[in-house]
Amino acid sequence: MSTLDSIAAGSAVGALLPLLTAVVQRPQWSVRTKKIVAVVTALFAGVVTVASIGGPEQFQQGLPTLGTLAAVLAASQSAYDLVWKPSTIAPAIESATSPKVAPTAG
Repeated sequence: MSTLDSIAAGSAVGALLPLLTAVVQRPQWSVRTKKIVAVVTALFAGVVTVASIGGPEQFQQGLPTLGTLAAVLAASQSAYDLVWKPSTIAPAIESATSPKVAPTAG
């Protein structure tokens, strides 16, 4: 697998990843916690992408592996900031998939 193919695959995965990440994110979490979850999820998705496009042997090729991880991370952050957050789709998914907290009697 060429570096260009790896980056293209990583970009495609990263562009859609914020929608999946929004399923596990919670609106009440701090911005820092949300960023940590997003970065860890992107790195995990990058590893899965590398393994799926090139098999385990792909990890022995440093540049394509690093390019894929970077592409997933960059595309996921960019897509979230430029598309999914402004369209309110990602925040709506966060809200819809978050457990509802019952009000406490006081």
